[in-house]
Amino acid sequence: MASVTTKRGDGGETSLVGGIRVSKAHLRVETYGTIDELNSVMGFARSICEEAEVAELVKSIQRELFAIGSSLATQPESQKSPPLMTPEMVEALTEQVHRIENLEGMLFDWSIAGEHTVSAAFDMARTVCRRAERHLVQLIESGEEVDPNILPYLNRLSDLLWLLGRLVELRAGVNASLRDETQKKARWSKAWN
Repeated sequence: MASVTTKRGDGGETSLVGGIRVSKAHLRVETYGTIDELNSVMGFARSICEEAEVAELVKSIQRELFAIGSSLATQPESQKSPPLMTPEMVEALTEQVHRIENLEGMLFDWSIAGEHTVSAAFDMARTVCRRAERHLVQLIESGEEVDPNILPYLNRLSDLLWLLGRLVELRAGVNASLRDETQKKARWSKAWN
């Protein structure tokens, strides 16, 4: 039986898809590693979410994140072709965003994390998604070739994760608005104008 312990990474290098060896500190590794972290945080959020519809949506996105990680782990010179992301995958997330935005009672202002356990988990996932997006931008700006659909996918996903947190709060009857409506002067600008 094969072991997960190969000891090949003990010197600080790892293999990309196709066997190309790079430093574990390589920006490509940092980027797909952050996608892996995002997938794990989303899995945690899903594991504590009692909303079946939300949990199923998150699970389907997690499957897509595996493909994104694989795509990012494949350098252009690899002899293996990376999985391709499609504009339709981005559009599917956009449709989910619009569907949730149109629900009556949704919060469209700054929120404060931690008012509800499940929504806090989705807020954590959103921040990891934004970090993955920042790493991806750095990777692109460094001249590395990347599937052009991944960046809009992550951008849309972070919007969706924020909305999933607000949806869970709405259904639980939790108000997580940052703005205290009793204050005469709002100290924060509106999140959406």
